[in-house]
Amino acid sequence: MPTPHINAADGAFAPAVLMPGDPRRAERIAHLLMPDAEKVSDVRGIGAFTGEYNGKPLSVMASGMGQPSLSIYATELFTQYGVKRIIRVGTCGGMATSAKVGDVVVAMSAHTDSSMFNLVPGVNLAPTASWNLLSAAIAAADDTMNLHVGPVVSRDRFYGNDPDGVKTLADLGTLGVEMETAALYMLAAQHNAEALTVLTVSDHLFDTSGDMTAEEREHKFEGALKLAVAAAHC
Repeated sequence: MPTPHINAADGAFAPAVLMPGDPRRAERIAHLLMPDAEKVSDVRGIGAFTGEYNGKPLSVMASGMGQPSLSIYATELFTQYGVKRIIRVGTCGGMATSAKVGDVVVAMSAHTDSSMFNLVPGVNLAPTASWNLLSAAIAAADDTMNLHVGPVVSRDRFYGNDPDGVKTLADLGTLGVEMETAALYMLAAQHNAEALTVLTVSDHLFDTSGDMTAEEREHKFEGALKLAVAAAHC
């Protein structure tokens, strides 16, 4: 049955969903991979599309921006539509000096400053990717791709983060900053599902000289998409 945020019919979603943040990117990915993809939901401008890619069913749906927004859609997909795995395809700000603009980051785990998931009193849970999706994505990388695998940080604030805190996170090996992955990984754990995030470094917190434009961020995701599709159908 339709949910408050998804008006798709039962069975409208494939077991695997690619989830960019931007609705326009979701539509672009859907038609790039599946020219005959059907729009199965469109509530509040968040389109969802289902078709076949290489003979296997696949869905694409936007999450919106931030952990609260992604949590709404991921929860409804996991609990009401039988979705088994969600692969986020997005962008991040580079933090590690090795993670250059245009590189691809596969998020093995996600730190967060959010208080959304204080599920166990006295315990700081460590949300991580699903191993089979992580390993499938890494295996799909080729020699032309600058790939990094490691932790990212999911922040609730886009602006106004403490520079000293950012530097400390980078010194601790954090590859990049974004706004959704920790929630996705935690929800997958809660609902006995699978999740992975694959990101394109669109800008860098310590060297802004090569930052992508808004238009480039919307289009330059081919490398990340290749790995995401491999994870979706592993």
